[in-house]
Amino acid sequence: MTTNTTDTSDLMKRAHAAFLEYRHKSGQQKANFLRAIATEIEALGLALIHTAMSETNLPEARLTGERGRACLQLRQMADVVEEGSWLDATIDTALPDRLPLPKPDIRNMLVPIGPVVVFGASNFPFAYSTAGVDPAAAWAAGCSVVVKAHPAHLKTSEMVAGAIRLAIQKTNMPDGVFEHLAGGFDVGQALVMHPLTAAVGFTGSLMGGKALFDLANSRPKPIPVFAEMGSTNPVFLLPEALNQNTEKFAKMYAGSITGSMGQFCTKPGLLIGVDSPDLTKFVEILANEIKNIAPALMLHNGIAAAFQDKRSQILTQPNVTIEAETTTQNTNNEGIPSLASVSGTDFLNNIALHQEVFGPFSLVIKCADSAQMQTVTEHLEGQLTCTFIATENDLISYQNTVQAASLLCGRLILNSVPTGVEVCAAMQHGGPYPASTDGRFGSVGAKAIKRFVRPFAVQGFNDNFLPAELQNANPLNIWRTVNGAFTKNSI
Repeated sequence: MTTNTTDTSDLMKRAHAAFLEYRHKSGQQKANFLRAIATEIEALGLALIHTAMSETNLPEARLTGERGRACLQLRQMADVVEEGSWLDATIDTALPDRLPLPKPDIRNMLVPIGPVVVFGASNFPFAYSTAGVDPAAAWAAGCSVVVKAHPAHLKTSEMVAGAIRLAIQKTNMPDGVFEHLAGGFDVGQALVMHPLTAAVGFTGSLMGGKALFDLANSRPKPIPVFAEMGSTNPVFLLPEALNQNTEKFAKMYAGSITGSMGQFCTKPGLLIGVDSPDLTKFVEILANEIKNIAPALMLHNGIAAAFQDKRSQILTQPNVTIEAETTTQNTNNEGIPSLASVSGTDFLNNIALHQEVFGPFSLVIKCADSAQMQTVTEHLEGQLTCTFIATENDLISYQNTVQAASLLCGRLILNSVPTGVEVCAAMQHGGPYPASTDGRFGSVGAKAIKRFVRPFAVQGFNDNFLPAELQNANPLNIWRTVNGAFTKNSI
């Protein structure tokens, strides 16, 4: 495995040479490659799961499910590129007799942008790492992929890399369509700054994602960085729903806050309600549930240390009340399930309370009234998710707050939890900055492909010189103008 900056130039040259060949592969050929990767990963069996367990402290059931999700992503991408309409192929036919000037024949489709550098995530060793959604989307788009493995699970990453290499051989893909390396900040910096790198995919902290974003924009030729950087995922506890189902929602959120020791980017970090007896009861039940949840080892020492530091920063702020914390911590690397509260006024006056605490912690914001809840909403930053616990009457009474929240997030949720991201075509996993660097795109589902393509038009060429997708006989052209009439799915 490459581990130093001196190797990155040759590696990027291989990736670029592979891209020049791979971009011309058909949708069927790319689909075969993606499905082969999934098959080879599954063939690694329990050995892969047990390796990941030893490196991440995650349980077998969680890792087995996550491996299934990663393979599902690969196969869903395969289905999309095989079908082909995602390319948005458009044919705008010529009108040679148009006055005062003739109209030329212009055709347009999405094309891959080049080698994509992907940084593996620490909290998802399968779904957001070596063969995760970023590599899958880039391969589906027609790009080559360079993966910088996360140092917290190098053995797991190398096993998955071996499965990808087998898939490359079995489907006759070009060498260099996948490159894999390890290393520190200097290696990552060299990859981002290399002139052949076309884009970056990242899932992790705001600090890490912002550093990559700034680095990419400092290049002589800036490139896009698609970074998902987490959020506090606020939950709005509206009064009628809270009154009707206090215990149900309290127990639901105890599980969402502490599941996998809170190491999800969609963990609910803020619970926002109007101060009332019902909110007090909700906090009491939630606190009792959290007190009974045992600490567990976090992903690695760095995440545990960061959790303890950020948790301490919140708990030592003026007028913050500790509502619950587990006191049976055995090691410094364990998460401490915790709940705290603060008034809406203090939250608004203290920006330090707005930061994400990555781990099993949530802060309850007790607003004085509905107007203050609206003000709190308007002062939040961009989020991956916003959730409303609400009845229909609540949604009507708080419609301005719902509208304000919809401007903040990529996904708006009703009467559920933000944790648990469904891998499907309609899912949006991304949001306005700082949740992600580009809220127009997501990192779950087939739409993630569009991060790694660009629109490309050709003018005046006949079918002999056009890609198959833009030829007149191709049934996948989804937009077409014939004699000036704009139609869809027309031949």
